Amino acid sequence: MMNESLVVNDSSLAPVAGASLPWMETGSPERNGSLAFSPAPLDIPINPWDIMLCMSGTVIACENAIVVAIIFYTPTLRTPMFVLIGSLATADLLAGMGLILNFVFQYVISSETISLITVGFLVASFTASISSLLAITVDRYFSLYNALTYFSEKTLQYVHLMLLVTWGVSLFLGLLPVLGWNCLDDAASCSIVRPLTRSNVTLLAASFFVIFVLMLTLYYKICKIVCRHAHQIALQQHFFATSHYVATKKGVSTLAIILGTFGASWLPFAIYCLVGDREYPSVYTYATLLPATYNSMINPIIYAYRNAEIQRSLYVLLCGCFQANKAYRSRSPSEV
Repeated sequence: MMNESLVVNDSSLAPVAGASLPWMETGSPERNGSLAFSPAPLDIPINPWDIMLCMSGTVIACENAIVVAIIFYTPTLRTPMFVLIGSLATADLLAGMGLILNFVFQYVISSETISLITVGFLVASFTASISSLLAITVDRYFSLYNALTYFSEKTLQYVHLMLLVTWGVSLFLGLLPVLGWNCLDDAASCSIVRPLTRSNVTLLAASFFVIFVLMLTLYYKICKIVCRHAHQIALQQHFFATSHYVATKKGVSTLAIILGTFGASWLPFAIYCLVGDREYPSVYTYATLLPATYNSMINPIIYAYRNAEIQRSLYVLLCGCFQANKAYRSRSPSEV
């Protein structure tokens, strides 16, 4: 019985029992290839890169499951900010589960259909995660730009519309490989991640760069607003110049951490999707894909666990240190 395994393969031949493992011979040109869902015997040892991806998925799923549970079971966390954080946590939770299921299906079930569904599920989940980050950025910008009208019913409607577009587009992109945009029947069109075609991967990478540029632009505008507000507060309250400097530096540092983490995680993989080829050593794909998954591991720390209200709810969930029905004031996104 043959299994679906994410291994490095020759473009035309699958590994046979007793043969040396291709992913252990990345220096050999004839053994190079893309990450692929392809047949592999049961007795082949598990690829250590797959183990690391599975471990990453396990941590991601556990972290974000807690955030989803907290937001779902806490009635006070229904503001636009927490709705978007919940969307981000849900997308990252699904991404973590996808990595775990991908690992299980690789070495247990031999099915092209399962392969397509798994890769489509991962594409949709990570796309929803990145898109939710953009939605959070937009929300933060409007919370500062339109501070007086931010806490209104119309804002919540805009948030729901953003989420509808975010998950609709993500689902559409995830369904493309399942609906036929794959390279199972044409190995020459495969990308660094089989069974995705090179054109499919190029579309995903280009979409990432568009989102990244939009986030850079919005955070630049946010930074200008934060600096202006800090300066106005300093003048009104007669702060010393050092106090104004410290407040501004803290805000800019937070924005730098957010963008730096996002860029460092996804940029290497996005760039390699554009310049890489299916004949390149698969270790390059693994080495850029693994850090990309770390973004979903860091997201709940940046956007959820640093929030005081989520911290209180977490204490309620874990040890009952606070009363669950106590009302807390929701902070605006600019305070997170």
